[in-house]
Amino acid sequence: MMNVKKIISLIMLLFMLLPLGAQNSEGKQRYKIAACDWMMLKRQKIGSFQLMKELGGDGIEMDMGGLGKRDTFDNKFHQPHFCKLFKETAQEQHIEVPSVAMSGFFGQSFLTHHNYKALVQDCLNTMKVMGAQVAFLPLGGIKEDWTVAGDARQELVSRLHEVGEMAVKDGVVIGIRTSLDAGEDIKLLKEINSKGIKIYYSFQNALENGRDLCKELKKLGKDRICQIHCTDTDGVTLPYNTRLDMNAVKHTLDKMGWSGWLVIERSRNKDEVRDVKKNFGTNVAYLKQIFQQEK
Repeated sequence: MMNVKKIISLIMLLFMLLPLGAQNSEGKQRYKIAACDWMMLKRQKIGSFQLMKELGGDGIEMDMGGLGKRDTFDNKFHQPHFCKLFKETAQEQHIEVPSVAMSGFFGQSFLTHHNYKALVQDCLNTMKVMGAQVAFLPLGGIKEDWTVAGDARQELVSRLHEVGEMAVKDGVVIGIRTSLDAGEDIKLLKEINSKGIKIYYSFQNALENGRDLCKELKKLGKDRICQIHCTDTDGVTLPYNTRLDMNAVKHTLDKMGWSGWLVIERSRNKDEVRDVKKNFGTNVAYLKQIFQQEK
């Protein structure tokens, strides 16, 4: 009969032989799940942390606030007492803020806005308070065709290089969201030529444009993708989306060696679009089942 020491040694050996599964090479959670506060109808609201805690997620992508035609974001973090309150509440709820979004640029043009550097600096300052590593910058508000060579392209590349270098100084990254395919995204990044700019990948953009999501991810590669909006357009929640094979996505990301934050943006049930707990609770649970369970 084996003695106790031999049994313990055998158990330890078995644990060492188990696959890492949901962990990365450093033994940390390989994929973490967050959601956009503005899509949960909690834009810069303190209740977003408690809500995410109830839903079982890991983090909140916090928005900078509305922009409209203003010179600055409607950002509560301009006030020191809000900085303290948000930081302490996040810590109490054990909810991280992996990223801060400049969603105002979905409607306003980063290409032509006269105050773009101050707006980005405001975002970087907010990131410091919350310990965020990624700034989300959508380019959807640009009306000019910057996707081809010309003055608009040249100006955009210049601006992105400039704010990218601002991010480098702070040791963080600005993730840009484009409607381009992977090849064109790679070309754009080379033109920008800043380590502070990467791609904030959106499943929705690829799916709506009929592109092969997994091929796109592989072509971009792990080092060009800083974070992922891992949802589709609104219609059905993630478990019922037949054009989004999340198991195949996980397999692809695993093989790429990518790890990081998967952020829920949309994929809300179109018939219950304002039922925040049901939509986001369903999506969080589904993503955790796929990405965080040992298999």
